[in-house]
Amino acid sequence: MKTIVDIIEHKQAGLELSDEEIKKIVQEYDQGLIPDYQMSALLMAIYFQGMTPKETATLLQAMVNSGERLQWSNLNGPVVDKHSTGGVGDKISLMLAPLLAAEGCYVPMISGRGLGHTGGTLDKLDSIPGFRTQLTLEEIKKLLPKVGCVMAGQTEEIAPVDKKMYALRDVTATIRAIPLITTSILSKKLSEGLDGLVIDLKVGKGAFAKDFEFAKKLAVSLYQNATASNIATRVLLTKMDIPIGQTIGNWLEVKEAMEWLQGKETNPELSELTLSLGTEVLDAVGRGPKNKAMERLISLWKGGYAFEKWLQIVEAQKGDVSYLLNLNKMPQARVVYCVKAKKEGYLNGVDALIFGKLAVLLGAGRKVMSDTIDPLAGFRFLKKWGDWVENGEPIVEIHTNRETMGELISEQCYQVIELNEIQEKPTNWVIEQYPNE
Repeated sequence: MKTIVDIIEHKQAGLELSDEEIKKIVQEYDQGLIPDYQMSALLMAIYFQGMTPKETATLLQAMVNSGERLQWSNLNGPVVDKHSTGGVGDKISLMLAPLLAAEGCYVPMISGRGLGHTGGTLDKLDSIPGFRTQLTLEEIKKLLPKVGCVMAGQTEEIAPVDKKMYALRDVTATIRAIPLITTSILSKKLSEGLDGLVIDLKVGKGAFAKDFEFAKKLAVSLYQNATASNIATRVLLTKMDIPIGQTIGNWLEVKEAMEWLQGKETNPELSELTLSLGTEVLDAVGRGPKNKAMERLISLWKGGYAFEKWLQIVEAQKGDVSYLLNLNKMPQARVVYCVKAKKEGYLNGVDALIFGKLAVLLGAGRKVMSDTIDPLAGFRFLKKWGDWVENGEPIVEIHTNRETMGELISEQCYQVIELNEIQEKPTNWVIEQYPNE
């Protein structure tokens, strides 16, 4: 059997690793027998040389087997989940999870925290007073059959090697490698014991997948590996050039999601993305056809059933539902600064990447994982994409507790808000899907 140095050199030369070598790496790294500096060297070799489909499949199964794989019995509905590759203003999980649970699915949603310009579902949930996102595996097992949905962070038992490897990838600039992205995402999802999965793969300025060709290759890898692992899967490529919805920031996004769950169509893109993702995963697990699945989801949304389920989820995880029943109970940030138009025109674009980075400066996101999040910080857009804006009319509110930031950030906002004479109406947010129809 080769040593770890032999294996690193083998991969640096672009050669295929055997099943036994990959399993050895995962097992010994999990046991602390392989130091981080050697694993970093191997990750860098994979980043440059890639992995074959066979290598990727073996690595995925080894990562799953490093922890516990949940098994569900005696449930009267399919176990499903949704994963997003990360966006700006992406609050879709807060709406889709209770909607699917209201439809009779079971949703064990293991989520992550935000880093950089993209927000994290756990940070949004943490903005709800009392909400517990760090649950034990036993609590997840107990709550899912009872409530129909659990939204929590990764536990020590679920794909522990992925947690260690991701931390290394983040600090060694090896995030953008298709085999490593595939195995990181799917190792957690396979561990959840899913029947069905829908992946929202963001493409554009505000996504890590800015290149459409890269996104398509990643979509194929995710789809092939998930289906080979017996999870009925759909992958949707969706636009991430402008922020999703009217808000960026944790509590602000919770508020917008709650308004949607109560039957208000605050933004067409929120409805399009939520209902499209939900319809696809229902069809994947045999609860179609799509037109009927869509009709059921709309009925559950408009009838308030998804909102009722959301309140059950929050209460089960010790959140204070009074803040959801009275959205004005939460105080605003100390500084609310209004950015007004300096000319007239149609609102044709807002750069998602820049606004995501500005949100971090306001305190709504992290530069490093140790940074503290301000749940009240962020942006609230007062105009929708394609709206006409008069000179002097308010466009966006800046919310922050950092006293000097309001006016400073407003000047940067002007540079990335496009007001033009010709209206460019947003097109469909779903670009492509796998499998292709």
